[in-house]
Amino acid sequence: MTDKFIFRFVAAVSVFVFAVVLVLNRKLIPAPATVPSFTHYLPMLNAILNGTCSILLLTSLYFIMHKKITIHKRINITAFCLSSLFLVSYILFHYLAPETRYGDLDGDGKLSAAEIDAAGSVRYVYYVILTSHIILAAGVLPLILLSFYRGLQMQVEKHKKLVRWAFPIWLYVTVTGVIVYLMISPYYHF
Repeated sequence: MTDKFIFRFVAAVSVFVFAVVLVLNRKLIPAPATVPSFTHYLPMLNAILNGTCSILLLTSLYFIMHKKITIHKRINITAFCLSSLFLVSYILFHYLAPETRYGDLDGDGKLSAAEIDAAGSVRYVYYVILTSHIILAAGVLPLILLSFYRGLQMQVEKHKKLVRWAFPIWLYVTVTGVIVYLMISPYYHF
């Protein structure tokens, strides 16, 4: 396969994933009238998947620093598979569930002055973490795909150059995914 083909493939996959997330999150395709009962488990599943990926990424770093290439590859493939499962679960949740607002204690979808006061300045911390998480999650997918390709092809120098960016961003996204869940979970009402 040529680099040109790989770059086009990565671009196509990244654009497709972004479009699916956008279409389903914006409810451009109507969700079912009744939220399926399994939906309330998805955010916790997502946090577990993100937390597991965080641990796997750090473990993978440990093994590559000790020149254990085979286990490094296996751990990264596992992390990639779990992140892919996360993406499917994330899309499904945001398609099925109503929007959750930070601080919405009564679950009416609106923030009253009292709810805003109760959430306090922690609300701004949540939005900073959430915004950085979303932006970096959208941007890291092509880096992950390209670094996987380079690694699996044993193009070590190119792989290392990509991973210098992909690894810390992917780790940040997985860690902040857990933090976002812990912060927003008290406000789920469905």
